[in-house]
Amino acid sequence: MAEVGTAEKRPFTAPLSEGYLVVDRKKCSGCISCMLACSLVHEGKTDLSLSRIQIVQNPWGCFPEDIALAICRQCVNPKCVEACPTEALHVDAANGNTRTVDGSLCDGCQVCIDACPYKPSRMIWHHEKGVAVKCDLCGRAPHWIEKGGPKGKQACVEICPMRAIKLVKEAPEQEGDAGYEVNLRNEHWGWLGFPTD
Repeated sequence: MAEVGTAEKRPFTAPLSEGYLVVDRKKCSGCISCMLACSLVHEGKTDLSLSRIQIVQNPWGCFPEDIALAICRQCVNPKCVEACPTEALHVDAANGNTRTVDGSLCDGCQVCIDACPYKPSRMIWHHEKGVAVKCDLCGRAPHWIEKGGPKGKQACVEICPMRAIKLVKEAPEQEGDAGYEVNLRNEHWGWLGFPTD
């Protein structure tokens, strides 16, 4: 029982997202096409710092440990949504329960960026507008003629020449990276001398 004058904090729960992006690091070539497409459909220009997906390349790393794809996980228990003091970050029921940001409500406190448990943070700071932004599975991509969201298309999936990004409907394993880093390769990769496992 909570003491008088204190509120008992309840666990935060949110409805599951209807879509999740998974990636194959061993298939990614690091071409950054996904970053350029993301920025273009959301911002109307190609600015890598405004992309909601980040390709992190380690120039001293060896394949396949030299590239990491940092994509919002649409977490089952989103710490960013829970931390937002203005409710700008919310579960968008109209867009398949994606975790998204209403820029008109964001006060620029950046609490969500710090709350994201992944590094780099899956929340992106929009340096021009002074608000946080994140992947919405292209549900709110004003510069794209396609229908986005979990029931539509995602610019990063469509543009990737290696087919290293895929939308899935089932929530991946949340602990660690195994649920989000999957094998999207087939026997053709083996014919080219690349690993298939």
